[in-house]
Amino acid sequence: MTDQTKDKSFFGHPKGLQTLFMTEMWERMSYYGMRGILVLFMTALLQEGGLGLTTVTATAIYGLYTSSVYFMGLPGGWIADRLIGGKKAIWYGGIVIMCGHIVLAIPNESSFFIGLILVALGTGLLKPNITAVVGQLYGSEDERRDAGYAIYYMGINIGSLIGYFVCGYLMESAGWHYAFGAAAVGMGLGLIQFYITHRNLPEVSDKPSVQISDSARKKSWSIIGLFLVALAVVTGLTLVGTISIDAVSLAEKTAITLSALFIIYFAFIYFFGNLDRTEKKGMWALLLICIASACFWSGFEQAGSSLNLFARDYTDRMISTFEIPTAWFQSVNSFFIIVLTPFFAAFWVKLGKRMVTPGYGLKTAFGLIIMGSGFVVMVFAAHIAAGGGKSAAFFLILTYFLHTVGELCLSPIALSAVSKLSPRRYMGQMMGLFIFTYSIGSIIAGLLAGGFDPDNVSEMPSLFQFIATFSIGVGAVVLLIGMFSRKWEQEVVERKDTLEEARDEK
Repeated sequence: MTDQTKDKSFFGHPKGLQTLFMTEMWERMSYYGMRGILVLFMTALLQEGGLGLTTVTATAIYGLYTSSVYFMGLPGGWIADRLIGGKKAIWYGGIVIMCGHIVLAIPNESSFFIGLILVALGTGLLKPNITAVVGQLYGSEDERRDAGYAIYYMGINIGSLIGYFVCGYLMESAGWHYAFGAAAVGMGLGLIQFYITHRNLPEVSDKPSVQISDSARKKSWSIIGLFLVALAVVTGLTLVGTISIDAVSLAEKTAITLSALFIIYFAFIYFFGNLDRTEKKGMWALLLICIASACFWSGFEQAGSSLNLFARDYTDRMISTFEIPTAWFQSVNSFFIIVLTPFFAAFWVKLGKRMVTPGYGLKTAFGLIIMGSGFVVMVFAAHIAAGGGKSAAFFLILTYFLHTVGELCLSPIALSAVSKLSPRRYMGQMMGLFIFTYSIGSIIAGLLAGGFDPDNVSEMPSLFQFIATFSIGVGAVVLLIGMFSRKWEQEVVERKDTLEEARDEK
């Protein structure tokens, strides 16, 4: 096992970063490759090899799936912290994901839903823990940490680019289940390289970070076992028709439940967490950012649903004699992320040197407003479609460009805000609570996309106009409140810096 503090064998970083970079790259290839064709497959006609579902049902299922992927990260992190450690969580999570994609490759309606469940469970086990192990590569004083995460984030986007191109091409040229099979191959490649190079990872990832008693461990495994058995029984009864589940109704109830859980847990920490005045100010600032985050993802996640359907049915995808595969348009976001990230990183640094840096609330508001402006572009594209024509690919590309700029203004900034503004003793819980905003936004995105009716093209501009108005409106409110909460943010950050300096002196 190499000394991580001295190891600079991977672009000046520990060699373990290469292991995690490659694992995450292939996992994201499988996840985004499958995600890019998911709604297209569900809405395709039976004679075309699809499931023949209505847009409303398909997008509700899509919302439930993407929401559960984020939500399952909470128990996935808990299992690693208390039962098996980060390294095993990554390994077993990857195996479950690969099995899920293999099941998806089977041309059978029942196996399709089983495959989705397996991918969601596996991703929930792998995703939060591989991110945590990246941090374990560096000591508390190692200045390479932020750069290491930047390299790791690059792997995510390279993987998604590969996934969209490979699965999107196979969908058009070979068939749906070849595309799902390619996702399984991608995850398999990630597992192979992880197995070969896992010894590069720090020893701390081998074991749980929280020690619990044997009785508590047995009880935990029993609860996990009961959950899996119950999930298997409900799934089986649903597939044989004993239980009937309305996907749209379930999505609506899930959205309400997740929102209620978020409010209750947030209120519990605020009122019963023994917080002082400054910490409560930080919580109010965080609440504003969480609201912005949930609203942002409800619009951004249209990429795999309504925007994907628009690309398929109402966009001119021809370049000479070549027709661009539908899923390739989603790769535009990943491409712009790779290109624009260095510029944004430099921009925030220069802005901080020349003037007062905007607060977290203001930055997230900008992100939400810019993302909403992408749907303004889609309103014009939808009017062209409603008039009987096909819109130019430029409209979708510009929309994804604006969404990417919005993402870079909001996503990394919001994560930084949680780490800076959360009360120190509730840091982990607040980060977990923040993940709820991804789940809430994703489930709402699926419900919103249900308004995309291919049989009623005249209503299409109204859908995009609603999302644009809602996003920009909420962004404007967050912007106004953020002007006041910025003072609270500064007070919290200055206090934390003072406490850290005092600890360093000791």
